[in-house]
Parts: sequence; structure tokens; C-alpha cells
Amino acid sequence: MSKPQGLLTIEQLRDAVQQQTIETIIVAFTDHYGRLVGKRFDAEYFVNDVFESGTHGCNYLLTTDMAMEPVPGYSFANWELGYGDFHLVPDLSTLRIAAWLDRTAMVICDVKNEKTHEYVDIAPRSILRAQLEKASDYTVFAASELEYYLFENSFREAHNQAYHNLKPVGWYIEDYHILQGTRTEAFNAAARRYLKQSGVPVETSKGEWGLGQHELNVRYSDILDMGDRHVVYKQCLKEIAEAMGWSVTFMAKFAADRAGSSCHIHISLWQEGQNAFDGDTQLGPVKGSDVFRWFLGGCIKYTPDVMVFYAPTINSYKRYVDGSWAPTRLAWSYDNRTAGYRVVGQGKSLRIECRIPGADCNPYLAFAALLASGMEGVKNKIEPPALFDGDIYAAAHLPRVPYTLAEAIDIFSHSPFAKETFGERVVEHYTHFYRTEQAAFNSSVTDWERKRYFEQI
Repeated sequence: MSKPQGLLTIEQLRDAVQQQTIETIIVAFTDHYGRLVGKRFDAEYFVNDVFESGTHGCNYLLTTDMAMEPVPGYSFANWELGYGDFHLVPDLSTLRIAAWLDRTAMVICDVKNEKTHEYVDIAPRSILRAQLEKASDYTVFAASELEYYLFENSFREAHNQAYHNLKPVGWYIEDYHILQGTRTEAFNAAARRYLKQSGVPVETSKGEWGLGQHELNVRYSDILDMGDRHVVYKQCLKEIAEAMGWSVTFMAKFAADRAGSSCHIHISLWQEGQNAFDGDTQLGPVKGSDVFRWFLGGCIKYTPDVMVFYAPTINSYKRYVDGSWAPTRLAWSYDNRTAGYRVVGQGKSLRIECRIPGADCNPYLAFAALLASGMEGVKNKIEPPALFDGDIYAAAHLPRVPYTLAEAIDIFSHSPFAKETFGERVVEHYTHFYRTEQAAFNSSVTDWERKRYFEQI
């Protein structure tokens, strides 16, 4: 694939800095939630002193909660160890113009140990890198399809209103409606344009099934680059909304009576320019290879073990409702949107679409989970269940996805597969992270409780 518009070499960046068309460099990585965190550098200082040596960040960034409070109980970083630094090493293959910002470029970093210069194993991008290394016999292509809700309220207004009575940009279900999409074209056209100019090639955008819900799809790429595209996409859309006085949310389930927002992941393995999923074995309407079949078998078998990486928040699990376009049971089918694993394409385009992750997932973790599960299937020749034909929502006999974060944490924390695949240290770290999120919810009082119990109890 050709190099996308908007990506920069260091020489091109030097020229842009000299011509003063780039003045600021964002140097960033994602925390566990998938949020970009990091620093802004003077561009001249970056090209002279930072791009080779990197920079530093406080290691508490991989142990905080969403409110940036240091959380005790981590062995990686804590008060006893003094919350030191880790090394942020720019991956220059990710150097790009941040076209939605004035005279700004961005680079995504790997997180490394200050002393050993090894990848920090608990960092999300490191976790995906580790799984890619295990799958080094293949080139792994992926695409993530993100959905989001748009509101005419600014982020500050939404916060001041406690996120109640927000005004969605649409007032009827606009799935595929061109007219309703035209009304939000100021936002979505800007998103398509800025993403394309920032090294994230765009394919389409469209209205979705919820009021004010949309989807914008970007071109597939190798799986690590796709993770980078995903986080740039989210950052871009949030900052466009901020500039317009609007707001956008990637919550998996914004409201109980609205459709959830998903992150459908398409994946395929390639060798020597050929799709390794393509083959002669007939599986219902699909012809695929042994690699395809075993990869699919591993994905389905280990979904419960890695569910926390697909559905990382309390809210994630509110999305799994029968008849809601979100998958609720573990099965596969061909071009069937009721399936957790929807197989699409034929021949060179044959791929697996995992429909389980929500829009709130960290892409590096979700991609790592899917790749690791599939490769375990290939390694151990795990057969998938028989293709299911029909409405999977109505198939009560099929196993369900975990329905709460607490259930998913328990499976993950005890999973031999997760411990062997990601390492016991990673499982311990993320178990503590997700249990902290669960505990925060358990101690909160919700609107639902007030509505239900204030007068009637």
C-alpha cells in the first residue's frame, strides 16, 4: 500500500519547521482507557533534541483511574517506588500532520523502561507488539469501524448539565439517510478531510441507527498502524467537536433506549502477498483455508478470556442486548449481523469481523486480544462451531458473551490462556485496573437508583 497523505519523514518535518508551517509537535501514547496522553514540544526543539533520544513521562500514567487519581495496589508503579519516569520513544513511522490543529504535527510513542530500554510490557501498544511478534510468520491486516453520537451541546455544557437533556444533532433515526447526514456535514466533512490530511485514509461516513449517531470508516492497514489510526481518529473527532462547540461520545451505550456504539474489527492474515484465509474447504457459503478455520475457532473459544479487552468499562456491558445490533452470543455466520463473528468477503477479501468490542475499547488491547485468540486457534488447530444460519438472538442454547464487567474480570484473572499469552504480570496489572473500575461503580449512587427508590422505597 502506498504511503498515506499526511505522514511525514523526519526530513520533511525539518523542512516544515524551517518554513514555519509546523511549530508544535504532540508526543503521545495511550493510557489504559485508550486516551492520548503526553506532551507538546516546540517543533524546532523536537527535531534537534527529541526525535532520536525521546522524552520522559511519569509512570503513574499507567496506574491512574479515569480521573487521573493515583491508584494503590500496582506493582509497576506506586508511592513506595516514588512514581518515577518511563521512556517515551517516538515511533517515526507514525509522524503525521495533525491537520485539525494549527501548524501542528503528532507522533505516537512506544513506552520503554528507563534503564533496560525494553518495551514496558503493560503498555497497551507493547501488548499488541508482543502478539505481533508471535504472529511474525504473517502480515496481519485489520480495520476498526467506530460509531459515535454527536450533540449540539459543547463538552463543557454537557458536563454542567450532568450529561442530561443533551440535544442530539438528529431528531429521527437516520441510518443511511442522506438528508439527515447533510445536516451534520459540517462536522463529518471536516473529520473526513482532516483525517485524510493526517495520514488516516477515509473510506466513508454515514448516519447510524441512533439519534445523532454516525459511523466514519477508515482504510484498513497492518494491525499496529490501524491501532494508531484508531487513536488519531478519536482524538481528531473530539477536538473537531470541541472547536465547533459540539460534543461527541464513544460510550458503548449512551442511553438505555438508544443503539449502542460499536467497534467492529475486521482481521485477516497474509503471507507472500496472499490472503492466508483463502482456501478450498467449503464451510456453508464460505470457502476458506485451515488457517481461517482454526483462527476463527480460537477467536470464538477465547472470547470470554479476553472480554475485558473488548469491553473495558461498566457501561460496555449495557450494549449487549438482544435485537439491538450488538452481539449477545458466541457464534459465527456468513454476512449475518446477529453474529458475534461475522465472516465477510470471498477469496482475497475473505476476513473475519469481530462485532463484540464497543467504541469504548482501547484498540491496541482489543486488537491484541483478537490476534492472540486467533493465533492460539491456529497453533492448536481449534475447530470453530458449525456455522449458524438464522437469528442468533433467538438461539438461547448458544453460549453468551459475559454480561457484566465483574464476570469478565473473574474469567480473565483466572484464565490460563490469558496468563500464558499476555504474561502473568500483564494479567495481574489489568485485573487490578478493571477491579478498580468495578469498585468505583459499586460505591456510586446512580440516577437509576434515585428514580427507583427516592419515593417508592
